[in-house]
Amino acid sequence: MLKPNVLRKKKDFSTLYNKGKSAGDRYVVVFCKKNGLSYNRTAFLASKKVGKSVKRNRARRLMKEGYRDIKETLPKGYDIIFIARNTIVDTKCAEVKKSMVSALKKSGLTGMKMNTKV
Repeated sequence: MLKPNVLRKKKDFSTLYNKGKSAGDRYVVVFCKKNGLSYNRTAFLASKKVGKSVKRNRARRLMKEGYRDIKETLPKGYDIIFIARNTIVDTKCAEVKKSMVSALKKSGLTGMKMNTKV
C-alpha cells in the first residue's frame, strides 16, 4: 500500500517547480507550495551530480532524518521537495538538518517554531 504523504505524480512535481516557492541553503534546495490537504506531502531527491548511488542514497537518508525531526513543527497542508546539493556528500546529519531549517524559513514557511538544536 502506498503512503499518502509522498509526492509521486509528475503533475504534482511540475506544478511545484513552476508555481511553488523555492529557497536554497548550503546543502539543500527546497520547493514548497500549498496543497489544500490536511497533511504534508514530501519528496527527497538527489541527482547524479551528488555522486553514485551510495552517495545519493545517503543524501536522501540524511534529508529524511532531518525532516523526521522537524516535521512536527511545520504547518500542515504543503507539498515540499527537498533536493540535495553536491556539497551534502561528506556532512553530518545535524548540519543537513540546520540547512533544511534555514531553507524552509527562506522559502516562506514562516511562523514555524523550529528548534535548531540537535
